[in-house]
Amino acid sequence: MTESLDAERMACWRAYIESSQRLFTRLEDDLRADSDLSFADYHVLVLLSEAPGQRLRMGELADRLVFSPSRLTYQITTMQKRGLVAKEACPADRRGSEAVLTAAGLLALREAAPHHLRSVRAHLIDDLDDAEVACLTRVFERLGRRLQAGRTASSTPADK
Repeated sequence: MTESLDAERMACWRAYIESSQRLFTRLEDDLRADSDLSFADYHVLVLLSEAPGQRLRMGELADRLVFSPSRLTYQITTMQKRGLVAKEACPADRRGSEAVLTAAGLLALREAAPHHLRSVRAHLIDDLDDAEVACLTRVFERLGRRLQAGRTASSTPADK
């Protein structure tokens, strides 16, 4: 019984990974065609646009992007050359720096966002077959049950 459950679980995760990779590739291609932004560029711009003052410390940005510091430095440098972001000294930390959204970066994000959202909707609807949808649904249902169980187990009774 557990062997078939493990096989089903592996099949679901494999479907999730394969579907995610295919969707990501198509979304990246669409984003570049519509706006000349990479997915990483777009993600940096979104994070900066949502940050207070449209600026984030480099360490916090790296954490949110799950980038290594060297990868983030490269990403910010290439975006700086294109005028999408600026890099400034961080007033709170003399040793650190912040990435700052520029007017050109905000404009690029505003122009790319509607195309990207349309692309996400189209690919999610058009590119996933029924079997992938079923597998992905099972994966997320299991994750939801595990998260709910984890929250229930970790919650403590209120003090009276």
